[in-house]
Amino acid sequence: MTPTPPSLRVSELAYAYPDGTQALFGVDITIGAGERVALLGPNGAGKTTLVMHLNGILTAGHGTVEVAGLPVRKDTMKEIRRRVGLVFQDPDDQLFMPTVREDVAFGPANLGMRGPELEERVTEALELVGLPGIADRPPHHLSFGQRRRVAVATVLAMRPEILVLDEPSSNLDPASRRELAEVLRSLDVTVLMVTHDLPYAMELCERSLILSDGVIAADGATREILADPELLAKHRLELPFGFVAGMR
Repeated sequence: MTPTPPSLRVSELAYAYPDGTQALFGVDITIGAGERVALLGPNGAGKTTLVMHLNGILTAGHGTVEVAGLPVRKDTMKEIRRRVGLVFQDPDDQLFMPTVREDVAFGPANLGMRGPELEERVTEALELVGLPGIADRPPHHLSFGQRRRVAVATVLAMRPEILVLDEPSSNLDPASRRELAEVLRSLDVTVLMVTHDLPYAMELCERSLILSDGVIAADGATREILADPELLAKHRLELPFGFVAGMR
């Protein structure tokens, strides 16, 4: 049997912006199918630049990116963008149709899906995020937490290989934060979570990466990384006052 390729393999990825700013200096990451991994790091570390390489918004100056064995390049872009689902920090950047149904259906419909198959895909995605029965509601009538989960549903409707979330817990009240965590734990999909919220990373991700100054500075068990105050301080990461890694 041929072994299943990892969901994500990034090899020697380096990138400089047109103004000469070097954002990545040779990043190597392998994430296995079904893993939930947190990507941590200070502002300006290169996290956004890395994420934009995962679905071809940026293309490598040097190195390679593969999603489930498929290289990211111009001729594979359509399939890569189906396999890599990006969930933006602000759900209002992702929801733009008159109803939830139309937003969730948008991606599959663009791939040519129609009729009962499309409706089934919408129903499935909304059930996965714990929001059945809201398909006919306008997104702007929903709470912020509900809109964030609908944004996740728009991506899940594409049945991606990997779900990439940018600061998923930001601006959520405690109940919405818990509801989203329950959704993310229940999904049968690889998750890469870009976050400054270290307790949320520990709650959801057994493994964490620290990206700092364009390189992977640490890769290990989230609990161990968050229990290393010198490592966190070196990379401008801080736990909330009173929070101790290993305690909930």
